[in-house]
Amino acid sequence: MDTILVVAAEGRELAGLARRCERLSGLPWPLRFARTGRLNGRRLVMVADGAGPKLAGRAMETAGRYMKFDGVVSAGTCGALDPALSAGDVFVATQVDAPGGGCYEARLPGCGLPHATGRLVSMDRVVRTAEEKELLRKSGAGAVEMEACAVAVQAGTWGVPLFCVKAVLDESHEALLLDYNAARDTDGRIAAPRVLAAAIRRPLRLVPELWTLHWRSRNAAAVLGDFLANCRF
Repeated sequence: MDTILVVAAEGRELAGLARRCERLSGLPWPLRFARTGRLNGRRLVMVADGAGPKLAGRAMETAGRYMKFDGVVSAGTCGALDPALSAGDVFVATQVDAPGGGCYEARLPGCGLPHATGRLVSMDRVVRTAEEKELLRKSGAGAVEMEACAVAVQAGTWGVPLFCVKAVLDESHEALLLDYNAARDTDGRIAAPRVLAAAIRRPLRLVPELWTLHWRSRNAAAVLGDFLANCRF
């Protein structure tokens, strides 16, 4: 039986996929989220340890100490750079661009459900403004996120195929009012107390954004779970 590793920033991004698995169980690994189950004749291992390349790399390295994998999927949410993408759309990367240059090939899974494809740029920070997104769009990328590059590097070290499947959280014209980069801790995780403190200081501006992102995140997890459950890797 093939064993596929699915890596995200947060466990909640994998909630929709986990619900589709049979024999779901926890793994006693030193990660914030580690589960295994069976789906479509394959064993899935799902891990998450926080946002950003450092923590995604740590999640990959930890999983690799316990198990060998036949393929790796970088999953979770992304920001749209392509104006044609809407919140909740699925974006499947054909290439992952590193922030300092270089790129990694990503394979396309077989899936009949609607999705967009294209290049994805993987940054080491949250891209917050429409202006930043527009600049990145000029490179030819269709979406942006923070973990896929680290996942791609480790998949290459292991010599296994990389897949990259994301659900759009924020659209190309949208700016994030909350400074999520300032809310990250020394490891790169977005610290809930810092987010809460910022929201308390500016509730009229930030609470509506947080509410919108909360519901979009729930929808993205469900959409992502349905898509991944119908993929042939």
